Amino acid sequence: MNYLITGGCGFIGSHLVEHLLKSGHSVINIDNFDNFYDYRIKIRNTLDSTGHTSSFKFTNKEDDINLVISTSKSENYKLYYQDIKDKDGLKTIFKNHKIDFIIHLAALAGVRPSIENPLDYEAVNIRGTQNLWELCKEFGIHKFIYASSSSVYGNSDKVPFSETDNVDRPISPYAATKKAGELLGHVYHHLYNIDMIHLRFFTVYGPRQRPDLAIHKFTKLILDDDEIPFYGNGSTARDYTYIDDIIDGILKSVLYLESRAKVFEIINLGENEVVTLSEMLSELEKALGKSANKKMLPMQAGDVLKTNADITKAKTLIGYEPTTNFQNGIKKFVEWFLGNRINNS
Repeated sequence: MNYLITGGCGFIGSHLVEHLLKSGHSVINIDNFDNFYDYRIKIRNTLDSTGHTSSFKFTNKEDDINLVISTSKSENYKLYYQDIKDKDGLKTIFKNHKIDFIIHLAALAGVRPSIENPLDYEAVNIRGTQNLWELCKEFGIHKFIYASSSSVYGNSDKVPFSETDNVDRPISPYAATKKAGELLGHVYHHLYNIDMIHLRFFTVYGPRQRPDLAIHKFTKLILDDDEIPFYGNGSTARDYTYIDDIIDGILKSVLYLESRAKVFEIINLGENEVVTLSEMLSELEKALGKSANKKMLPMQAGDVLKTNADITKAKTLIGYEPTTNFQNGIKKFVEWFLGNRINNS
């Protein structure tokens, strides 16, 4: 199979690319290496996911990206430095490759930044996604997976969150763009017979996690003896989902779509294990053998109080079965972080 992955140099995307390549598939990876965080992290992700050495001599962004494109290129893997807002640029890629399946992970991420720059989120997460569906229509591509988010549930009082819950009250622009993507997806499914699954990811963590996310950020701050920004009283809670379980859910969704027609589904991918902010920090402290220095701060706008996935549908429909509990997941993350820290020191 020939898979087109958007955002394949990011956290989730690089793990997915790695699994698909190891399974003998061909991957076309589109990533724009945006400035949301250090582009060098994505280059390391790319080298790791394509089986190349991570000893890379960085110079400047443009040259480094061009070098990793040529370094990672193979018969089964092509990386394009491309923005999904640029439909003409995307169209050239679609013309040059036979694409069987699209897994769309690329997005502007982050709840808090979306409040500061809402129009950027609309441009990438809505119009960029719609560009892909327009090209699916034009080139006759009928299999599509879309990365949605647990943020669409907002501050729902009903837990656990079920796919049948009303999600008409998002509390951040990021959440609203993800909800819009689900709605637009149904339009393209209905009008153009594009089979698709929208996967609502619940707080993904593990090796290669983005440095702006809490577990990664807290780990670095603890080791550096810096203060941790601790928002609220520690009672906010998340359904943390280990990266291997997310990848398993994506791959099982792919198999489900490949063997069926006339499919439109929305599916939660979570761990169904709720962990408070205080509990998360405690597990990190245990794994690191070091105490945190907390800086107490008020809750931030746009943050949800609790996420908790009802994964009954995922289990029933695609055979999803998460296997990594939070304690083991944190240990694995810390092992990776410490090894990565040494390798890049």
